[in-house]
Amino acid sequence: MPSPTTVLKRLVVGRPFRSDQLTHQLLPKRIALPIFASDPLSSVAYATQEIILVLALGGVAFLHLTPYVGLGVVVLLLVVVLSYRQVVQAYPSGGGSYEVASRNLGRGAGLVVAGALLVDYIMTVAVSVASGVDNIISAVPELNPYRVLINIVFLLVLTAMNLRGVRESGRAFAVPTYAFVVGVLVMVVVGLARTLAGHAPVAESAGWQIRPEQVGLSGLALAFLVLRAFSSGCTALTGAEAISNGVPAFRKPKGLNAARTMSVMGALSIVMFSGITLLALITHVRVTDNTCDLIGYPGDCANGAQRTVIAQIAAAVFGGDHSVLFFYMQTTTALILILAANTAFNGFPLLCSILAQDSYLPRQLRTRGDRLTYSNGIIALALIAALLIYAFEGSTTRLIQLYIVGVFTSFTLAQAGMVRHWNRALRDAETSQRPRLHRARFINAFGACFTGVVLVVVLITKFTHGAYLVVIAVPVLFAVMLAIRRHYLRVREELAPDDASKLLPSRVHALVLVSMVNKPALRALAFARATRPDTLTAITLNISEAETLELRRQWEKLGMHVPLKVLESPYREMTRPLVNYVKNLRRESPRDIVSVYIPEYVVGRWWENVLHNQSALRLKGRLLFEPGVMVTSVPWQLRSSARRDLEHTAPQPGDIRRGLP
Repeated sequence: MPSPTTVLKRLVVGRPFRSDQLTHQLLPKRIALPIFASDPLSSVAYATQEIILVLALGGVAFLHLTPYVGLGVVVLLLVVVLSYRQVVQAYPSGGGSYEVASRNLGRGAGLVVAGALLVDYIMTVAVSVASGVDNIISAVPELNPYRVLINIVFLLVLTAMNLRGVRESGRAFAVPTYAFVVGVLVMVVVGLARTLAGHAPVAESAGWQIRPEQVGLSGLALAFLVLRAFSSGCTALTGAEAISNGVPAFRKPKGLNAARTMSVMGALSIVMFSGITLLALITHVRVTDNTCDLIGYPGDCANGAQRTVIAQIAAAVFGGDHSVLFFYMQTTTALILILAANTAFNGFPLLCSILAQDSYLPRQLRTRGDRLTYSNGIIALALIAALLIYAFEGSTTRLIQLYIVGVFTSFTLAQAGMVRHWNRALRDAETSQRPRLHRARFINAFGACFTGVVLVVVLITKFTHGAYLVVIAVPVLFAVMLAIRRHYLRVREELAPDDASKLLPSRVHALVLVSMVNKPALRALAFARATRPDTLTAITLNISEAETLELRRQWEKLGMHVPLKVLESPYREMTRPLVNYVKNLRRESPRDIVSVYIPEYVVGRWWENVLHNQSALRLKGRLLFEPGVMVTSVPWQLRSSARRDLEHTAPQPGDIRRGLP
């Protein structure tokens, strides 16, 4: 019978896949879109709200600037989509911005991009889940006290779904994603049709006033407010680069399919964002950071939760907050916002795997788990995101301030790298190809300048609101990745074969640890003798005089032909006397090898491990640090170990990678 943990794992994750089934996990475009584009598609649900929240700091009068800020976001989104269409076709191996920057701008730029993307993916999970829970609470305000718990539960569900595999998570996420897209498009069409018919929808907050936190804004102060609103609205671009990191998951032709998926994602995002922004103006939506700044708010402003912009628009367009279509919009919005974290759950492990292959992250992150997913990366992402959600109490407004800095760092460096890529291509291009290459270079150059300016704006406007944490985190990650690579290179150099490693040891001294004359000790002696060492000595520690005398008596009675060496231990220590004895042997002849044989019990029950082998574990842990010392465990199977059916053991982690059935 499999263990309870194995049964639970199979229920959550599913049966393991063979390595040769990896090709069956490749994605068609209709599945790849919800997997890799759910984040930018879902961002339209809160991008408009973030613009209004910032402009509302100056009062209702400044909300008329919303369409101009929204137009800037649309232009930026269009530029980024066009730029990354070229990235996925030029670099289809899946490194995305990291690979582009590393190849064209050098290792340092590549690591900056990698650090920025890792931070951004973590923030994507935290913000997406928190924003989805916000929409659930908009429909059911009574759940507000349980905000953090609901966030963690959804995060656990997402983790389990992603551990099941890419195709499985894609199928699960496809329906909510397409349902949200259809819902938003229907809402926009119905809202605009009602407006053209002379019955414009009106939001529940349309009659409320806003108590401005900033009064008399003009000149530079007004410009700063608009730029801050623009930087908040740029959250609509989050996750736009995920397709470039996931190109290997597409079916062939990978680059072309990824580029087409990028185009569909860009078109849908632009249409939905523009429609929601336009409806927000038509319905006169009012939202603020502080609920008590809303003059006319009917509830308890200190404890009540405002409805999100998309919730207010849906209620206005579909005839109230009790209509079926309102709940449809809230349900699909909450689902896609939560499932948008799936973009990061696919991008983060892939990027970690590439960085691990380049020795910048621990190598455990580059291997696939039972379901051919990078399960270690998925689990690491979930743990870090859960800590963030807990630390920031599941507040979207607080979490989002740490957002998008990493996005535009990677955007800018990737586009600059593509410019150098096209410069090299132009040097060897034929005349017929040069116009296309010049056009591609112009798109990426314009994209690099545009996103570079946005990066500066985002840093300035969000720095004191939490972005400084990202500015600190990226250099820290940069330093950690360099340190990990230096460690791996140092170990590789240290382990490289040389002339000394080919020399045979002059002699081998075998030491067998004996605490009493029993079957395990005799088996260890027999095994040591079978290896034909130059010297063979049985070692015991004199912790109890009576026990040592009894051991000597039994040793002589059995006529053992192996000398028994008694090491004095006046302080009743097990480890230090033996280690000192081994060191003395090595000191006398450094070219000699000391092989220590330790009898160990093999047990069948977990609690029996607590009762046995503790001294052996301590000795092995200490002897392994001694150069020129080999430690050999000699097992003795107790009867309880026979309960373990070795012919029917459950699959263990890593069996698939090792080719085991």
